[in-house]
Parts: sequence; structure tokens; C-alpha cells
Amino acid sequence: MENTATRSRSRKYLAVRRLCEGGLMVVLAQILSFIKIWEMPWGGSICLSMLPIFLFAVRWGTGSGLLAGFVLGVLQFMYDGGFALGWQSILGDYLVAFTVLGLAGLFRGCKGGIFWGTVAGSAARFLVHYVVGATVWAEYMPETFFNLTMTTPWFYSLLYNGFYMVIDMALCLIIFAILYKPMHKYLTGADLR
Repeated sequence: MENTATRSRSRKYLAVRRLCEGGLMVVLAQILSFIKIWEMPWGGSICLSMLPIFLFAVRWGTGSGLLAGFVLGVLQFMYDGGFALGWQSILGDYLVAFTVLGLAGLFRGCKGGIFWGTVAGSAARFLVHYVVGATVWAEYMPETFFNLTMTTPWFYSLLYNGFYMVIDMALCLIIFAILYKPMHKYLTGADLR
């Protein structure tokens, strides 16, 4: 009987810890989104806002990561100026694009999971922005971008969204690489087992 009660308390403790840690990571991600290294003219920026969501997702799993990403997407739309052309843009560029960051949780418990999760979450977010950029934002395609002639919105969206997303992903990977040895236990979620 005592063993069952201990397990029940342990599950409740972990549930409260997940909720608190998730809230803190979402708030940290939102704060980091205000510190922009570079901002694109129609939305999108180079910043470290994805980093806490990747960390949370790899520690707690895909479901928790998707929920944290969704909450960040809502906050991004509300507090980051909300570049949107309509419901399709709100849904794609904010709600779906930030939710898929939680796919990093697919690599929970895997060797190098924080790195694979960062790549997967970044690729998923890029893919969402890429499709939305080529469809919803197509009419805003300039004649030239990065001194290249734009002939198709798919190429324009690839350049536009790829520019900041690749840099964001690289920055997250570099920071995780620097922190990996001293914070290995935390970055892998080993402290939760």
C-alpha cells in the first residue's frame, strides 16, 4: 500500500513540476523573442525564443512540447505585433508554426536528443512558414530579394524564411553544444528519471 501511495505522490510531483517548468519556459521564450538580433520586414526574426521550447519538449516529451509551443504561438501573435493577413496567416504563422516546435519531444531520451530535437522542431517550423509564405504571402513577393530576381513565391518563401530559420537553428545548436557537458543531466531530462 505504501508503495502505491509513494508512486502516486511522485506522479503528482512530476505533474506539478512539468506545469511549472512549462510555464517558465514559455515565459522565457516570450522574453527572448523581444531580444531580436535581426528582424525581417514582414515578420520573422533572428532570436533565441525557440531554445526554451526545445529544451522543455526534449525533457518532457512531444505532448507537453506541442502544448508549450502552442501557448508561445498565442503569445507571439498577441505581443509581437501580429504580422498577419487573415485567419490563414494567424493559424499558420503563429499557432501551427510555434506548436510544431514541440516535435523536438520526439527525441526525448535519445542520444543527442536535444540536437536532433532542435533540428526537427526547426525544420517543422520552417516548413509551416515556407508553405504559408508561398501561398498566403505570395502577393507581397518583391521583384528582387537578396539581389536575386524573384520568379516564384516558392523560391521567395524559401529564401525569406530559410534565412532567419537556419540562423535561429544554428544559434540554438551552438548554445546547446556549449551547455551540453556542464548541464548534460538537465538537457537530457535525466534529472526527471
